[in-house]
Amino acid sequence: MERAKETIIGMAGYHDSKVQDLKRDTVDGNSKRGVITTDAGVSVSNTDDWLKLSTEHRTGPMLLEDQIAREKIMRFDHERIPERVVHARGSAAFGHFKLHESVKDVSCAGVLTDTSRTTPVFVRFSTVLGSRGSADTVRDVRGFAVKFYTEEGNWDIVGNDIPVFFIQDAMKFPDVIHAGKPEPHNEVPQSQSAHNNFWDFQYLHSEATHMFMWAMSDRGIPRSYRMMQGFGVNTYRLVNKEGASHFVKFHFTPTLGVHSLVWDEALKICGQDPDFHRKDLWEAIESGAFPTWKFGIQVLPESKQDDFEFDILDATKIWPEELVPVRYIGELQLNRNPDEFFTQTEQVAFCTSHVIPGVDFSDDPLLQGRNFSYFDTQLSRLGINWQELPINRPICPMMNNNRDGAMRHRITKGTVNYWPNRFEANPPAKPSQGGFVNYPEKVDGVKQRLRSKKFQEHIGQAQLFYNSLSGHEKAHLTNALAFELDHCDDKTVYTRIVDRLTSIDLSLAQAVATKVGGTAAPQEATKSNPGHKSGYLSQTAFDPKEPTIATRRIAIIVCNGYNASAFTTVRTTLKDRGAFPYVISTRRSAIHPADAPDISADSSSLTPDHHFEGMRSTLFDAILIPDAADISSLRNGRVIHWIREAFGHCKAIGAIGEAVALVKEACGVQGVRLAEKGGKEDVVNSYGVVTTDKLVKEKEEKGKGFLDVFCEEVGKHRCWAREMDGLTGLVAY
Repeated sequence: MERAKETIIGMAGYHDSKVQDLKRDTVDGNSKRGVITTDAGVSVSNTDDWLKLSTEHRTGPMLLEDQIAREKIMRFDHERIPERVVHARGSAAFGHFKLHESVKDVSCAGVLTDTSRTTPVFVRFSTVLGSRGSADTVRDVRGFAVKFYTEEGNWDIVGNDIPVFFIQDAMKFPDVIHAGKPEPHNEVPQSQSAHNNFWDFQYLHSEATHMFMWAMSDRGIPRSYRMMQGFGVNTYRLVNKEGASHFVKFHFTPTLGVHSLVWDEALKICGQDPDFHRKDLWEAIESGAFPTWKFGIQVLPESKQDDFEFDILDATKIWPEELVPVRYIGELQLNRNPDEFFTQTEQVAFCTSHVIPGVDFSDDPLLQGRNFSYFDTQLSRLGINWQELPINRPICPMMNNNRDGAMRHRITKGTVNYWPNRFEANPPAKPSQGGFVNYPEKVDGVKQRLRSKKFQEHIGQAQLFYNSLSGHEKAHLTNALAFELDHCDDKTVYTRIVDRLTSIDLSLAQAVATKVGGTAAPQEATKSNPGHKSGYLSQTAFDPKEPTIATRRIAIIVCNGYNASAFTTVRTTLKDRGAFPYVISTRRSAIHPADAPDISADSSSLTPDHHFEGMRSTLFDAILIPDAADISSLRNGRVIHWIREAFGHCKAIGAIGEAVALVKEACGVQGVRLAEKGGKEDVVNSYGVVTTDKLVKEKEEKGKGFLDVFCEEVGKHRCWAREMDGLTGLVAY
């Protein structure tokens, strides 16, 4: 009784202490007094590496028995219901995949060997960090997930628009996403990485260095889903009919080229049109401008696995195309929008473990953990029968002995729900009948939490990426880092990142340090930059051989008294060349040409698509201003801002006749020449500003006229020389 009494008194004292009022359930996440434990309270010695069968020289397969890793991943998978934990905001479309070249030498998969097939697909693009209600144009990695509905079952390539990732081992998934998501004490910031926790993780987890360089480059703010690459990220296997194994990486390269926004533009679009990418994809497909990607593979025979300085199973590394060329074998096209967003785009579920005969897994430790995590996540988000939903179920025959569970849709008649059974119903398929057989890889090693030596080098490919960028891309990356770190108010965080940048490139580190603080001085431990480059890492490497204006949004600015002949020629030519022209004016009610016989006659009027306050220059790829009898109505602050802002964002600008003076007034920068009345040149192109005194239709038919030159500039995406020569800095946009 006395002992019980002491216990009760002790408990009362406990409840009267600082942890009173349910504080027993409140812990300090910043405390340095404790250590990491499991949910059961068992101290954990390693929370970075999944238990593997490994040696010092090679990373082996991960073991399911690792209860610590399974608990960490499983708890993470079920954190949010029903929204996706990551990739919550997305947009998708239906289409098809067509194989042009059989790869039966490396795979027996029908979709990769039968050129007579047309395989249906569903592709979902997404941002990683933001919630469903966040904006499209934030700086972030973009998901690029493809579901192939093949004759042998569903095959999912669950990739990104960047070929590498932040982590090597899937056990770190909760950490990298927690660090990137809004900070837990105030749920700020939403859908961006410009905060202390993200950059704290980047420094302390040096394997993320290569990836954050990609994310801070122009790749983090794509112009369109239709203009970004897709990568499988992980290393898979291909197995041919003879049972020979090749390692493989998957590539999707857009035929429109790889293009991005500029940062100021991306920020403004977040507020002006947060659905910009979603609408862009939808409108292109509805218009019949179906986006396409070349599909390619990088393949390596198993015998060459150890021939490189990097580990080919390391998801934070690329296989440089100079060492392992991409073999383009097919084309992916998107040509149909979803019928209903929720039941298709929102309920679609992808799994890296969805493979078909001829495709198999490697020992990539990120992939092996994703195989567990993705499948497990769908249970929380959609329930046990998620694969029965129309968007997820295969188009080929499907039968097994799975039964019951919440929201079961399928009705299976008969008495058999097990194997073997007395009827010999639904037996396993033999390999000769297309049954899936795992590649019989020979493995050896010691059961331990270990990564191979090659997994320990984290700087070389970050340098390779930076060295390979063009001048304007390097400038953009520098400014992006400066923006992000300026939002970090913890000096420890931003000074450490400056120190990390020093190990990549001293000039980069010094430029960032000047803006955000920190010291970027040479250190004895600094890894020298050998200057190695790859010709396939800059976005400029993927520009189409013939610049195209197809699907480019071009604003045609008009006013009352516009030149009807010039306007008609401009709009018709742009449409004929595949662009999407939009008429913009001071109002969205009828305006009239200068030569209208009756200014009140509806037959001679033109109704603009938008007015200047409803749309902004950021939502277009270029602007063009035809001639007008009286341009004075366009001499107002908003229109001037439109032109000036487009100039600052390096977009093509075209002006005809009286509009040339308006462009000069708006830009007013040194170094830009404009056409003059009675000038010697019919067309002047200076830093992507294309002008002419008078649009002569015959000139267009005889040779390179105003519209030819203007379309060439639009097809280049941006005039980066304008930025590199410092002209945009003279314009306060």
